[in-house]
Order: sequence, then structure tokens, then C-alpha cells
Amino acid sequence: MTVTKSALRKILRATRKEHAAAQPDAVRALLFNRPPRPLLAHIEGEAIIGLYHATGSEAPTGGYARFFAEEGHRIALPYFATQDAPMAFREHTDPFSQSDLTTGAFDIKQPSKAAAQLTPDIVFVPLIGFTAQGDRLGQGGGHYDRWLVEHPKAMTIGMAWDVQLVEHLPTESHDVTLDAIVTPTRLYGLD
Repeated sequence: MTVTKSALRKILRATRKEHAAAQPDAVRALLFNRPPRPLLAHIEGEAIIGLYHATGSEAPTGGYARFFAEEGHRIALPYFATQDAPMAFREHTDPFSQSDLTTGAFDIKQPSKAAAQLTPDIVFVPLIGFTAQGDRLGQGGGHYDRWLVEHPKAMTIGMAWDVQLVEHLPTESHDVTLDAIVTPTRLYGLD
């Protein structure tokens, strides 16, 4: 029996939400606090780091933003002028108090229109499900897939909870395979 992407999204969103809610606050504060050392070996000192502002039960990125800022990297977050506009990245200059963020399209925190537009070298992407081979099930809007097709040199790293791992995902020709996926217990890819 073949499961559609839509049905998988519904199942995996519920699984992710339940798992994230079950994490005690003290444990959640420690998870995704710093990128794993094997991943850092693939990131050059001048690399621009693209992250996302996590919402709901998504794997949190605040610790990574603070870590990379302290290491001297420029941080960029997705920016949408409107819900129909293509995704761009703009500079996130204050990952400690997030004073530079506003609420944008999709009710997601993003840098202001005045922030510098950047092209990340490394892009950490949110996901709903993933395979050990780097297949990703996203929100369904295709924003990351379109951006990644236009920027094929960017290294792509998914961030997920371990419960989001599935054996197989239905993929289409426009789906971009990730270079790696980071979970609280494992790094997939970048062998």
C-alpha cells in the first residue's frame, strides 16, 4: 500500500508534536545546543549559515544560531515578502535576544526587509520526516526545494527528532536529497 505525502505529513506531524511535548524543559534546553563535531569539520570559518526560526514542535535552532554567531559566522534566516514570494535569506544579527526579527508571512519570525540579503553556504532545513539516505519530507510548499535547486553548491543539513526517521518516503524529481541530517542522538550522512 502506497501512502501519500499528505497522509505521511499528517502522521509525522502528530508524532513529532507528541515527541517534542514529552521532552522535559531541562532536557529540551540541552538538545540541539551545539552542532556535532563531525559536522563542524565540514564547515569552513567564513561560511554563511542558513538556519530557520523553529515553530511548534520543529527541531530547535536557537542554540545553533548562538553557537555559529559566537564562532564568527554570519547567520541568515528565510525571508518571505509575501506568502507567494520566493524564499530568500536575510541576515539575522541578534541570535541572543532576537531583537532583529519580525513576524512575517506564514506567521514565522524572520529578519526585517531592511536586513542584508545573504546566500548561505550551509543551509539547515526543517522537516517533517526523513530517511537515513537523506530524503526529506517538508511542509509541502516547496520553498526549500526551489531555493536549493537555484543554489546547488549549498550544503544541506536537516534537523529532526529521532522519531521523524522513516524507512522510505515517496519522492519526486523536484525533491532535493539532503547532505546530512542531525538528530539529538545521531548524524546521518557526511560519511
